[in-house]
Amino acid sequence: MKKIEAIIRKTKFEDVKDALLEADIEWFSFYDVRGIGKARQGRIYRGVVYDTGSIERILLNIVVRDKNAEKTVQAIIKAAQTGEIGDGRIFVIPIEDAIRIRTGERGDIALYNAEKEK
Repeated sequence: MKKIEAIIRKTKFEDVKDALLEADIEWFSFYDVRGIGKARQGRIYRGVVYDTGSIERILLNIVVRDKNAEKTVQAIIKAAQTGEIGDGRIFVIPIEDAIRIRTGERGDIALYNAEKEK
């Protein structure tokens, strides 16, 4: 199993969500986060200077079976990529175990509904 953490632009969230659903990734968590990137400049809007060094982004947390890891990563890249600085990052992390609290199932089976797999 793999945990995929992706930091993406807020403006790309709906595109990424749709791409993940299309790739049969039906469950994930997401959070509003702030970070600091390479670009450090001030922008002036109506006479007020805004620091753009602190950037608002979305953090996605997705746990998938090994066989679904690459298609998940590719779906995120395809939907989130603009070619501009600040498109984000994807991290792939090994997961040792998963447990479905309701049934006690462990491992891959805890990540999906077995009856849907048939």
